[in-house]
Amino acid sequence: MTTNKAATKTTKTTTDTTKSGFSADERAAMKERAKELRAEAKGEKDRAKGLADLESKITEMPDGDRALAEAIHRIVTENAPDLMPKTWYGMPAYANADGKVVCFFKAASKFDVRYSELGFNEEATLDDGTMWPTVFAITAVNAANEKRVATLVRKAVG
Repeated sequence: MTTNKAATKTTKTTTDTTKSGFSADERAAMKERAKELRAEAKGEKDRAKGLADLESKITEMPDGDRALAEAIHRIVTENAPDLMPKTWYGMPAYANADGKVVCFFKAASKFDVRYSELGFNEEATLDDGTMWPTVFAITAVNAANEKRVATLVRKAVG
């Protein structure tokens, strides 16, 4: 009888974990964010550390994602040099002086999806009427995309 209760309890725990709705990749991203928050709470907000963390994440990416991330990093730093490089949920990101993420790059490989994304949080001033995009799918950085990203980044920081 004890064995049955143990088996039932194990099954229930496994089912609850599965029903959480988060994939292993999402749970890993949340763990990375918790680690980032602990580091920030210890006062580790300097530009050099943030840049090193960001560059480390870019280096870990597969070739296609790495090329996109490097291009986005170059465009952001050229067009918004005051933004602080950092990681956010384990992704390259750029924060304002308050430490709030303005924009981020999400590699396609991060969640095994079809395309990478360039995203902007509410701190970005992309407002355009009553509706505007905040996340852009990106598969290549050509001259036209580079110009568009640069324009978005400049607008995002005001």
